[in-house]
Amino acid sequence: MLSLVREALPALKPEDVLIRVEAAPINPSDIGSMLGAADLSLAWTADGAAGPELVAPVPAASLPAMRSSRAAFMSVGLEGAGTVVAAGSSHAAQSLMGKTVAAMAGGMYARYRCVAAAECLVLPEGTSAVEAASCFVNPLAALGMVETARREGHTAIVQTAAASNLGQILLRICLADGVPLVNVVRSQQQEELLRAQGARYVCNSSSGDFRDRLVDAIAATGATIVLDPIGGGSGGQILSCMEVAISRRPGQAASRYGSEVLKQLYVYGALDPRPIEIPRDIGAAWAAGGWLLLRYLKVTQPQILDRLKARVAAEVKTTFASHYARGISLKEVISPEVLKVCAHPATGMKFLIEPWKNC
Repeated sequence: MLSLVREALPALKPEDVLIRVEAAPINPSDIGSMLGAADLSLAWTADGAAGPELVAPVPAASLPAMRSSRAAFMSVGLEGAGTVVAAGSSHAAQSLMGKTVAAMAGGMYARYRCVAAAECLVLPEGTSAVEAASCFVNPLAALGMVETARREGHTAIVQTAAASNLGQILLRICLADGVPLVNVVRSQQQEELLRAQGARYVCNSSSGDFRDRLVDAIAATGATIVLDPIGGGSGGQILSCMEVAISRRPGQAASRYGSEVLKQLYVYGALDPRPIEIPRDIGAAWAAGGWLLLRYLKVTQPQILDRLKARVAAEVKTTFASHYARGISLKEVISPEVLKVCAHPATGMKFLIEPWKNC
């Protein structure tokens, strides 16, 4: 069940601030928290104490995987932004009074959220909450993936779903930092969108010569790492193209086992929920695994994270700008029609919750 609840505001500890939440994006990870494996085609709504409630059945086969959360109340909304309207007695908290801040504290689909001052990202004066709403998940994921690629010795990157908000952020980072990037999109419109932003290598998977163009782009850049939010067979196909591109390198020795150049696939989403497929024509050296922002934040040195967050704050209106299809109220989130759109994410269809809308 998905519902709105009324809660008393907590007493502030000395290091806490109270944020009046004014904007919070609906990210794919939030959809997973809200819906799990619920079947929205059979959903219905009812009147609850604080507003509408949505109820949807979960297929029996999916229940074991959801056992840990079935009996638990979960507040949702990984990130958001707003204005600090109250603060604890500490200097750190008091210094944030009246400022626009962003936070990735969970429970941000609310009108107010109590957060430790240290968890807040202070935005430059003149930044709106809408501009700051997506300061964490997409920007830090894009920066973290570029940092991961560098640390592992890769000099160029291939990304799928490149016209998404995160994909466009990754493009702007790579353009600014001089990292060669191959962008895979699904339509001519998306290709034109990225080329207008300066992308040099854009491959349209709907074109008849897609594979040839992708191999050529990989050969030109030397890309050996794939960042893939899709899953299914998407990343595996790119690993196969990498092996073809590597075979073209001058002096590349032929081997019955294929090349020994390491090709890395990181899957960080599940736009295609089918099993991940890896073909056998990808050479002797390859690796595939998941990439999760929350884990990256846990294992990365604090000084590196501070540097990345400072960059996000400084470039929130440029490099890290996000765009939304529409703004919706908290009550609209409970609508089956809205959730059906969110549950099947498409490029350009990201929603932004504005908790004070229609109050």
